[in-house]
Amino acid sequence: MQLEPVFTAVAVGFEVVGATAMVVGALIAVILASRSLGRREGGRAAFMVLRTTLGSAILLGLEVLVAADLIRTITSKPSLEDALILGLIVLIRTVLSMSIQIEIDGVL
Repeated sequence: MQLEPVFTAVAVGFEVVGATAMVVGALIAVILASRSLGRREGGRAAFMVLRTTLGSAILLGLEVLVAADLIRTITSKPSLEDALILGLIVLIRTVLSMSIQIEIDGVL
């Protein structure tokens, strides 16, 4: 039995979940910020809700996409080039995740 197509489908599933998490999170962030404005909590409070919720959704999506990349790379025919590309992708996403987390929390 060929397992590569199964793992490819699993990786695609993870990618769909990651992208969906970001899109749904963005919609939820806009709704929560709008509700905050509707309650007359002020623009600053609404912005903070939007920023925090959207940042969290992006972080979740990035983590799931890293998992998809790992699955795709591990289950494909291994090569040094694939490993280096995966390492670079994970490094970029990790730095991006850390930057977003610092931006959300406001501290290093």
